[in-house]
Amino acid sequence: MIHLRAMIGALVSGLLLFSASYAQSSRDPLTPLEIDQLRDQAQDADLRMKLFVQFARQRLDAIDKVRSDPKVTDRGAATHDGLQAFLDVYDEMNDNVDAFDDQKADFRKGLKLIIEADVEFQAKLRALQNSVNPNKDELKVYEFLLQSALETVDDSAKDHRELLAQQEEAAKHKKKPNRK
Repeated sequence: MIHLRAMIGALVSGLLLFSASYAQSSRDPLTPLEIDQLRDQAQDADLRMKLFVQFARQRLDAIDKVRSDPKVTDRGAATHDGLQAFLDVYDEMNDNVDAFDDQKADFRKGLKLIIEADVEFQAKLRALQNSVNPNKDELKVYEFLLQSALETVDDSAKDHRELLAQQEEAAKHKKKPNRK
């Protein structure tokens, strides 16, 4: 009886792990090509940040295209999905910022790109929020996610500026090699 319970427990655990890993893999925010591009730049923080900015920008541009495409029938759902894709990539970028910061990497150049992009992203998200006459039912579908995206970018922009200031300060105090 104990052996049967152990087998059933192992089977249930295995199914749970499989379903969790399948769910995670089916919702990867990056395409295989984007993953390869990032993998090629695994150790170069500045280039990785540049790629993440590019990927996030592409997600926001896709929202603009969907919203102006007359063939799209459910703009609310398409906008929601686009915002979710943007947030997923943006969150992934922030995870990378945190990881490189934890490694004490100097990636001021990449941070400057991110800060410039934050301003652009804020403007695009606010433009979407203030868009002329959105259908009320359509707006309900993505309103919460849009607000979350705005808050995330606003908070992250502040964090990115603070981190850049810290890195600039650390660079000033870094020992310069003695030249004889």
